[in-house]
Amino acid sequence: MSGVGFACTGVRAERYAVGPTLQFGLRITAETPDTRVHAMALRCQLRVEPGRRRYGPAEEARLADLFGTRDRWPHTMHPLQFAQVSTVVPGFTGSTEIELAVPCSYDMDVAAARYFAALAEGGIPLLLLFSGTVFSGPQGFAVHPVPWDREANCLLPVDTWREMVEQHFPGCGWLRLPGAAMDALLEYRSRHALPSWEATVAALLAHAETPEVAAP
Repeated sequence: MSGVGFACTGVRAERYAVGPTLQFGLRITAETPDTRVHAMALRCQLRVEPGRRRYGPAEEARLADLFGTRDRWPHTMHPLQFAQVSTVVPGFTGSTEIELAVPCSYDMDVAAARYFAALAEGGIPLLLLFSGTVFSGPQGFAVHPVPWDREANCLLPVDTWREMVEQHFPGCGWLRLPGAAMDALLEYRSRHALPSWEATVAALLAHAETPEVAAP
């Protein structure tokens, strides 16, 4: 057996996952229609390829902290690591279709999440890179590696990403802080008897925007 091929058939947001999760549809095809695959231990690395799409002025501004100004993009807009997942593919003959569950982060310190949040519309170009082990053979088991050159392109709709995020964090965003900063923020909230973190941040922003009065 010389190998298997892969194609992405679509992406959807998983409504019933504990955390943000995308389901990628995969079509897996063996070398010949009558090839029997008993099982497959499959690994998939997903990369964002930002150079494969166009960007509007608003998106350009939001991407400045990732890639700099547009004139620098040819040198700074490199692929971004998105995720790496594993699964076991049940046995099939010839070809099969599965869904690959990919847990996602909404942490804005993660480059891929910041990139997704910066996009207004359209699709997110992804490259899926496959590896793993194939157990095949008409009688008994023959073990073959998934060739390292196996890959598939995928276009993740921005609307699908937003749907997934809204299912778990409706109207919210996340900000990660060091422990010392979090303790100071908690002390400020307690000292001023503020009812929520939203009120705490709003009070700090209002204080920061108040012009300082010079001492006489």
